[in-house]
Amino acid sequence: MSVFLILLAYLLGSAPMGYLVVKLVKGDDIRKYGSGNIGATNVGRVMGKKWAIAVGIFDITKGGLALLIARVLGVSSPQLLSFLGVVAVLGHNFPVWLKFKGGKGVATSFGVIFMFYPLASILGGVVWYCVMRVSRYVSLASMISLASTPIWLKLFGADISYIVASSFLAFLTIVRHHANIRRLLAGTEHKVGERAT
Repeated sequence: MSVFLILLAYLLGSAPMGYLVVKLVKGDDIRKYGSGNIGATNVGRVMGKKWAIAVGIFDITKGGLALLIARVLGVSSPQLLSFLGVVAVLGHNFPVWLKFKGGKGVATSFGVIFMFYPLASILGGVVWYCVMRVSRYVSLASMISLASTPIWLKLFGADISYIVASSFLAFLTIVRHHANIRRLLAGTEHKVGERAT
């Protein structure tokens, strides 16, 4: 059962919706545009806001779905659920379909954390929105908001496994944003509303 759930979590997480949307609608490879990422932010730069929202919702859902299926099948162990959540995000970041070159896992991480403790994910989303509105940098908002989720989980008394998993996901997100961090420091990072060329 555990092996099946781990494989399922990876495959669900690895579904590259951002890549597929641009390929099917525009007939092009999103990885040639903007940041080269397959996530919702880059989809928005290439195809507009409505497509970014659609991809973002899908990426959030696929992370949570892996844990939902596990719970429906009777899994209640926070340790296993935490591991499955991490695997789902790793699937998004390193999808076998795209030679293990995927996105940054922000939306998928929020979907996973929602299944850990919904309010922690919602508050993380509030942090994301506030930072994004003030700075107009999605990358900065993504890193700060995910870094806040272990704090919310700790404050709400969540299981230590969820806190550790969310801390790892926040760390992974920061590592995956290394190029964005360099651009932020150089003042060349894309802001909200700027389209890819």
